[in-house]
Amino acid sequence: MSNTIIDTNFNFPGQVNVYKGKVREVYRLENDMMVMIATDRLSAFDVVMPKGIPYKGQILNQIATKMMEDTADIVPNWLTATPDPNVAIGHACEPFKVEMVIRGYMSGHAAREYKAGKRMLCGMPMPEGMKENDRFPEPIITPATKAEMGDHDEDISREDILKNNIVSEEDYIILEKYTKALFERGTEIAAKRGLILVDTKYEFGKTKDGKIVLIDEIHTPDSSRYFYAEGYKERQDKGEAQKQLSKEFVRQWLISNEFQGLKGQKVPEMTDEYITSVSERYIELFENITGETFIKADISNIQERIEKNVLAYLAK
Repeated sequence: MSNTIIDTNFNFPGQVNVYKGKVREVYRLENDMMVMIATDRLSAFDVVMPKGIPYKGQILNQIATKMMEDTADIVPNWLTATPDPNVAIGHACEPFKVEMVIRGYMSGHAAREYKAGKRMLCGMPMPEGMKENDRFPEPIITPATKAEMGDHDEDISREDILKNNIVSEEDYIILEKYTKALFERGTEIAAKRGLILVDTKYEFGKTKDGKIVLIDEIHTPDSSRYFYAEGYKERQDKGEAQKQLSKEFVRQWLISNEFQGLKGQKVPEMTDEYITSVSERYIELFENITGETFIKADISNIQERIEKNVLAYLAK
């Protein structure tokens, strides 16, 4: 499992600073450009797992790139080039300090809150009489404050975002509009693949000239949950679990091994066999979400490959 990229320490020409998130590492350059590297780190319950997953960074980067290209006509984004399978390059942005989570179905976190008796999530009502994985009458936006590595994202309402001046009302109206448009397009793309886009999150930033753009990842299995459309209704009618495409399978494995990111809990040992199975599952996710065959990049020396490709692009 040595052929994974867990950490980077590049020094690109004109480099100003580096930000290391849970999965991505962002190098800011002096010409208002950013080099974003998708590592093979795996995060669940806002905790980064100790071992990387082969090809995971490539998969996330290539899905996000494709989805940004497929939505660029409705929402502007930060991306200008992808010179390496794990790398995206684009305009430097000041990120908004909220993640725009949108849910079409009552699943995951929403379902857990519902089971706990809550009928409001981030100020949005969840109707009585719903079952887990039922569709909401209309998609609901349930924002979260962005956590630093190792911290938990926190639910927050539109009202509190505006009251605490986290985002101005003028900007927030645009974030809501973009979030709804992206989810609608994502739902259409998923339907063509025989999938249901259940819920997802979008992140936005502001360019130097004040333009709001989509940043980070979009419609990947790390940021989104998908169900298989075939058999969805039958499974709901029978009260059965839905067949889904997301990293929920990792969360469920962790839960079954008594880990949910809570204080005092220890990350269970991930064997090489389990890591290989996770890698294979991510490849399956890629092919189902994009409808394309996954082509494995050369991972004999990922750091060297990335540096060479990025320097060649910057030299242009």
